[in-house]
Amino acid sequence: MHDDKDFTTGTVEGLEMGIANHDENIHSEIQVDPNEEGRLIRKQDLRILPLSAGIYLLCYLDRSNIGNAKALNADTGNDLLQETNMTDHQYIIALMVFLIAYAVFEVPSNYLLKRLKPSRWIAFLMFSWGAITMGLGGTQNFGQVAGVRFLLGVVEAGLFPGLVYYLTFWYKVSERSLRVALILASATLAGAFGGAIAYGVGFMNGVHGLSAWRWLFIIEGAPSCASAILVWFILPDYPETCNFLNSEEKALAKQRLGVEANDRERKSMTWSDAKAVLTQWRLYAHYLIYFGISTPFSSLSLFTPTITAGLGYANLKAQLMTVPPYAVAYVVTLAVSWSADHFNARSLHSAVFSFIGAMGFLASAVLPADDYRSRYGCLIVAASGAFSCIPPLLGWLSSNLHSSAEIGLAIALNISFGAPGQIVGVWIYKSDQSTRGFPTGHWTNAALLLLVSFTCVLMRLYYGWLNKRSSQGQIKYAY
Repeated sequence: MHDDKDFTTGTVEGLEMGIANHDENIHSEIQVDPNEEGRLIRKQDLRILPLSAGIYLLCYLDRSNIGNAKALNADTGNDLLQETNMTDHQYIIALMVFLIAYAVFEVPSNYLLKRLKPSRWIAFLMFSWGAITMGLGGTQNFGQVAGVRFLLGVVEAGLFPGLVYYLTFWYKVSERSLRVALILASATLAGAFGGAIAYGVGFMNGVHGLSAWRWLFIIEGAPSCASAILVWFILPDYPETCNFLNSEEKALAKQRLGVEANDRERKSMTWSDAKAVLTQWRLYAHYLIYFGISTPFSSLSLFTPTITAGLGYANLKAQLMTVPPYAVAYVVTLAVSWSADHFNARSLHSAVFSFIGAMGFLASAVLPADDYRSRYGCLIVAASGAFSCIPPLLGWLSSNLHSSAEIGLAIALNISFGAPGQIVGVWIYKSDQSTRGFPTGHWTNAALLLLVSFTCVLMRLYYGWLNKRSSQGQIKYAY
């Protein structure tokens, strides 16, 4: 998965964290000046991370703004559903076809990134999803909305896996965790921006004969198209070809990534590699965990405006009130990601914060439907817990794999289990339950997050038991 000649199984919402513990021992044999290395990393961070996070923010903004469009100006009959004559069931189908396309086209998209320069392929994807998002503003019926959403899933499928793969050109395995968390966290930032933008765009209802939800798609799609031109020219492809590092820094970058590059030079996955992954039952526990977290992640991303509307916030204020949950979740996600890496305790961080998220959803489900203030606070807790446990989970899986070939297949399976979870997420917040506080959605998310927490604890104990049984020199499992 790391290399342009490697097995291209699936792309990789967990590839970011690295190859394995025994590889870390090999990396330590490469001696470089720590001060020079630190300066190099900071220089790379300043050039790569803000740009990558900004790209993903725009991607997630264009992916999730359909949730804002559904609720925007509903009181005047100018929302997405009423103007396209869509039913709630058809709206759910339109959300689902995006996820199907997203799952199917991740692999071919990442394959093309390997064959082309990252700056060229990512810029192409950006321009495409921006134009498609703007096209949503011109849809007139369910068929058009579903078809355009499918195309959006096709072009957005390769971005995040592509960014994760792109980071392997620049950073060692031990350096990727927090950096991928920064990119992932921009999804929560996109949620906050999306609510604020939707609030402002709501006042444009009827301008030049267009409803506000149509303006929302046009206004949020345009920056992706414009930014694609900048990405084409300013996103550095590889350390050895970039123009912001001098010759000594390029040599250092190549030296410190040398061992991992050797692993990336493998041309294909063998059957023994695949069998080693497919017959490890412990990995299926990780896949179950990822399924459990995918449902609340998906449902919150798409239905937060609907949930806040059901909390007594009417019309445009419902859009504005989506901002605090995402803003708090952004801060918590970064803090948890840093702490999980710093203390090398990803399983416990995931267990604790998935439990906190579960309690937020559980309280939302049992509180009276008209206790709006308390249930809004619970939404903030639920979002913070659900989003913040994802980066440690991804890092935990990949740190317990022992080659890039294993990572490619295991992460592909991990994503395969997550896709059904995301599809479940689009069905659980039923519009006919708005006056009752959406109990089905809250109970479902609470149950799945409790499953995540419980399974994380069990796997932490299991890995500890395996490590105690292993002999000196054998591979140790990460917690």
